[in-house]
Amino acid sequence: MSEKSEKIINSESTRLSVLKTYKLYVGGKFPRSESGRVYEVTDTKGTWLANAPRSSRKDGRDAVVAARKAFGAWSGATAYNRGQVLYRVAEMLEGRREQFVREVAAAEGLGKSKAAAVVDAAIDRWVWYAGWTDKIGQVVGGANPVAGPFFNLSTPEPSGVITILAPQESSFLGLVSVIAPVIASGNTAVVITSERAPLPALSLGEVLATSDLPGGVVNLLSGKASEIAPALASHQDVNGIDLTGADPALAKELEIAAADNLKRVRRPQPVEDFTADPGTDRLTQFLETKTVWHPTGSLGASGSSY
Repeated sequence: MSEKSEKIINSESTRLSVLKTYKLYVGGKFPRSESGRVYEVTDTKGTWLANAPRSSRKDGRDAVVAARKAFGAWSGATAYNRGQVLYRVAEMLEGRREQFVREVAAAEGLGKSKAAAVVDAAIDRWVWYAGWTDKIGQVVGGANPVAGPFFNLSTPEPSGVITILAPQESSFLGLVSVIAPVIASGNTAVVITSERAPLPALSLGEVLATSDLPGGVVNLLSGKASEIAPALASHQDVNGIDLTGADPALAKELEIAAADNLKRVRRPQPVEDFTADPGTDRLTQFLETKTVWHPTGSLGASGSSY
């Protein structure tokens, strides 16, 4: 072995690892928390994994502004286009599968094979919702029979900006299961990640940023839900809130705050089985139904109508 090769080997064996700096994902960018605060994230055995940013209420307000700015173009896109964008996210997740397997294994205390099964299920779940974007309108909308010379059509429309409290224990499959249906139906989202296990969610932000998803459609905030969520629940520009990851006391507080501007609220369920068939419940939770009346007219002297 040459002297030069030996020096390279020795330097590689003593090099320091490049630790990852996790950041928030707001408006398609990666800001640090406005307050500059971080907190330690550990695995299930207490081993340090990383420092995650601790979001402030200001970060929450910035995320709502970004989500509202993105809502017009995202809700106005065709359902087919939204499906294509979501499918692209699934492609990106598949390409970074091994990274998410490692992060889910550490976050949830799973072996590699079980973590891989969770990640595969999350990717499949994302594809499943991508396929629903141009079908949910036919399921919950349609033509209504009325007594009179009118067409009466009901169509679903997204509610707007939705705050989501992600599941605390299911750091990736549960996360995907609450985000994908909200944006598949044309809403934009401000997501408060699992406080204990936020790293898979923050890595998801990197995937979303490098996919075709417009900035601001999904915004990811890590930190204490009890600190961030009340301001979002009472925010006048938030149209709905999903309380899946809230404990009973926090859920009650947020539901009361959400009533101020009549937000749609999805209450936490006693048991959430994210491995089960999700159905269409989450797809329709944050949809509004618009009904249009249109008069029919006569065609020519025969009096026939359309």
